[in-house]
Amino acid sequence: MKILVAIAFILILGSLGSALFFLMRDKGKSNRTVHALALRVGLSITLFLMLLGAYKMGWIAPTGLH
Repeated sequence: MKILVAIAFILILGSLGSALFFLMRDKGKSNRTVHALALRVGLSITLFLMLLGAYKMGWIAPTGLH
């Protein structure tokens, strides 16, 4: 589960970086920035739902603060 979360974070950061790149390169003349940001939002929602489902199935458990 830790590996899947780490991969999801890397993909989210990569999408955010590509949106910044497209914003600087295209200067608002194309929709590539919007598509990259929409992908980031979709990945974030998917990660949240994946974590919620893993918690409900008992694959992960809260450990609290020690």
